[in-house]
Amino acid sequence: MSAGCRFCGHPLATSFADLGTAPLSNAFLRPERRLDMEPHYPLHAYVCEQCFLVQLEQYAAPEQIFDDYVYFSSYSRSWLEHARRYSEAMISDLGLGPASFVTEIASNDGYLLRNFVDRGIPCLGVEPAHTVAMAAREHGVPTIERFFDEQTADRIVADHGHADLIVANNVLAHVPDLNGFVRGCVRLLAPRGLLTVEVPHLLRLVQDVQFDTIYHEHFSYFSLATAVRVFAAYGLEVTDVEELDTHGGSLRLHVRAAATGLAPSAALAKLLARERTAGLLDTAVYRAFQARVDATKRDLLEFLITARRAGKHVVGYGAAAKGNTLFNYCGIRTDFIDFVVDRNPHKQGLLLPGSHIPVRDPDAIDSARPDYVLVLPWNLIGEIRTELARIGAWGGALVVAIPRVAVLS
Repeated sequence: MSAGCRFCGHPLATSFADLGTAPLSNAFLRPERRLDMEPHYPLHAYVCEQCFLVQLEQYAAPEQIFDDYVYFSSYSRSWLEHARRYSEAMISDLGLGPASFVTEIASNDGYLLRNFVDRGIPCLGVEPAHTVAMAAREHGVPTIERFFDEQTADRIVADHGHADLIVANNVLAHVPDLNGFVRGCVRLLAPRGLLTVEVPHLLRLVQDVQFDTIYHEHFSYFSLATAVRVFAAYGLEVTDVEELDTHGGSLRLHVRAAATGLAPSAALAKLLARERTAGLLDTAVYRAFQARVDATKRDLLEFLITARRAGKHVVGYGAAAKGNTLFNYCGIRTDFIDFVVDRNPHKQGLLLPGSHIPVRDPDAIDSARPDYVLVLPWNLIGEIRTELARIGAWGGALVVAIPRVAVLS
């Protein structure tokens, strides 16, 4: 990797996961464009030996990635409930009311901020993708269409004042200018305000071989130790951490100005110690990851080859970005997967990037009666398992590929 670390600038030489080349994970195709040339970019993650930030080099600008964005948060019931519980907790813990101001960075279709709007709490969403920002405004959530940086922070402060609560769920990994993003948070946050950051946990990625969560939209992958270091560089302190089940294992960081003088929680020290014990501050763990990725790929291909030779039919559930990483790295096309279904109507009728597997309405499962349904957003397996319980009526079964291939009864 030619560039230096996007946080500390240290030269990058240690490979973490080389997944070949792939198109952008959310660059779905219309069927009439299936013969067009698709841009492919290297999908190769490195780890910085200085700060241990795992990262991809930037090949596509954020404007290119988010120009015609088709991910809508509101199509996951479990994610909506996650957002509701968080919002209720923040309103209660911080005593938020009509005199408060809440900002969410990368607010998508307003799925989370609706909870604040319903309580009469002033808020503002910051969302660069026009499609989802428009949906948010239609639901009554004030939203500006901008990428978040220092200039955006200054504009919000000028128009609304400083934020008592900044919500940054699953966005820290999406910004190529990591330092500029954190500086923007510093400018926007009220002196006694709280910034909460949810980010997939690198420890879980390593432990559960979650290589499919690596795609061009995710520029960085964080351990708690690295996140603490990044915020500390700009006068912010991580005072508490929660471990969440979302996205296969995430962290919720509670971040405040270091000047507040709040003592870090016991949970913070315990998790930092666990990361050290797991080897996240040792490059040996990162160097060993590729072999585990390759083993998972072979296991999945062996399963699909065996199923096809036995005359079994396999479809996919969930046209998730992680599924596109999995299919493109493993070379899976319609020779293995008949089609993929998704509840999001914005994806139905399109083709998956790279593999060109068609995306259909979930009702297609009932018509096709497949032998196996490969669940691509495995992080939502509980929700999906309930939804697809009916496939047992014809002897169908669910399959997951991460962390290892498993057929679920």
